[in-house]
Amino acid sequence: MFNLIIKQYSRSEELMQQPDVIASNHNVVKTASIMTLSTNGDHNNSLFEQVPWFYAFCREQLFRDDTERIIAALWQDGDPVPGTELIELGCGPGFYSRRLAQRFRNLSVVGVDRSENQLHWARQRAAARGLVNCAFERVNVLELPCSDAHFDVLIASRLFTVLPEQHQALAEMYRVLKTGGRCFIAEPRYAVWASIPLFAMWLLAGVTHSGNGYREPLKATVLTDAAFENLFHHQPWKRIQTWQDGRYQYALCEKG
Repeated sequence: MFNLIIKQYSRSEELMQQPDVIASNHNVVKTASIMTLSTNGDHNNSLFEQVPWFYAFCREQLFRDDTERIIAALWQDGDPVPGTELIELGCGPGFYSRRLAQRFRNLSVVGVDRSENQLHWARQRAAARGLVNCAFERVNVLELPCSDAHFDVLIASRLFTVLPEQHQALAEMYRVLKTGGRCFIAEPRYAVWASIPLFAMWLLAGVTHSGNGYREPLKATVLTDAAFENLFHHQPWKRIQTWQDGRYQYALCEKG
């Protein structure tokens, strides 16, 4: 069964090389007015570009699904207010963006990532589900090309495992959230478990491609519980809540 799933995901990579005949739905999502990165330059030196199908497989089949935990943390009193704008940083194949957009059709969602192949995967999945309230754009999360106080909600999962500029990313999160806006962050706690996907992607990329190196590390960056909590105190959040649950740790912050 496992081998069958792997074959299905690797076959999807072949289909992704064909022209994309599914139109992006970004024109109907208000939050997707942000500018996108050029696909030139660093497009080919990323593992997420070379073996996108494998990371999509990990995200959709192996990683913990925190959808219900996100909903319970962000909207304890019911559904989001109509017109709520949400951004997911480092969305990859759009796992959470798609699930939240499908659950709450009055939510306006944009997922951003540096990997065009991951975003291609996300757009195809969203189009197949008829999601017109969800868009995906190629953006550097360290330099979000949108105005201050733009979004109501921000989410990110496993972002810091491959992003060394964590303080800069937190500063951007704080900047783009509106007053009263909240962010939900999920990160692995154990380096061995968090590094397995990266190590496997390095091996697969070495077998299937001729690149000499990639910008992602072999080993994932994992913060201790104390370092994770301390990270959020570098911005003047109104409220900060952090907690651990098994192999993951979480933060819920509100901007004052």
